[in-house]
Amino acid sequence: MSADRETNHDMTNGDITRLLAGAADEVEIGIAPYEAVIRGGRRRKARRWAVAAATTLVLAGSSATLAVAGLPGGDGTVAPAATQSATPAPDLFTPARTTLATGTENGKEWRVAIDVWAAPRTEAQAAGQLEAMGGYGDAPAGGIKASDLVGKRSYLVYFSDGDKRRKTFEDVFTKDDTMSGTDLQTASIPFDTDTDGPERLVIGMVGKKAGQVTCTWEDGTKTKVDRAPEDEETSTDTPAIRPAAGSPVDWFVCLSPEGTSAKSTAVTLVGTTLPAR
Repeated sequence: MSADRETNHDMTNGDITRLLAGAADEVEIGIAPYEAVIRGGRRRKARRWAVAAATTLVLAGSSATLAVAGLPGGDGTVAPAATQSATPAPDLFTPARTTLATGTENGKEWRVAIDVWAAPRTEAQAAGQLEAMGGYGDAPAGGIKASDLVGKRSYLVYFSDGDKRRKTFEDVFTKDDTMSGTDLQTASIPFDTDTDGPERLVIGMVGKKAGQVTCTWEDGTKTKVDRAPEDEETSTDTPAIRPAAGSPVDWFVCLSPEGTSAKSTAVTLVGTTLPAR
């Protein structure tokens, strides 16, 4: 090898070293802001579910917290390039929307749906997400800042009655949240969007192992909601415990008979074996 070739080879290695160093400086490691997440979890009792006016908030279960999976995180390493399939980046600016329940009463169609927004990893991403939320009518209430959303998935639940849509509650899923067993959280709201009552509609979340929820009404009647079978499609016209895209917990909706309202709700079965009817 000539002297010129040796010199050129050394310069190439130097160039590569400098390029790698520069690239490392620009790599954004996906580690969740754990201190912020923990603080958020500790104050969740105070801010749990920003429920709309005239909505009753009911908490039950042992932990009153939510589970979350898939928040940005890792061990601070960068996976080797071109040796594994890259995981597609989540869409931060379009919500995952799931219809939880539908029905018709007195000739009027109604619907309950949830929007879940992926967790932004930086404040700049969160700022863009807040702007996108406004375009979808999902802008959170209460003076939420972009920094409040970093590392957290936001969700907003809506009830629509005919041509009117009402935000019923909103919050975020964080790393510190768990939900299992008979843990349950519900909100009861008026079925008529133009009134403050009676609170006939119950919307709630449960853990992945909840097999049945029972809603008890003020007149003593009950509505049992079973988990939707995984191997078949369950119409949203049929009350069921069902998953929602982007949500680490499952959801259900109960509607009381006319003339009565919500009294209590409980998980009445854990697991997949349903009791005989």
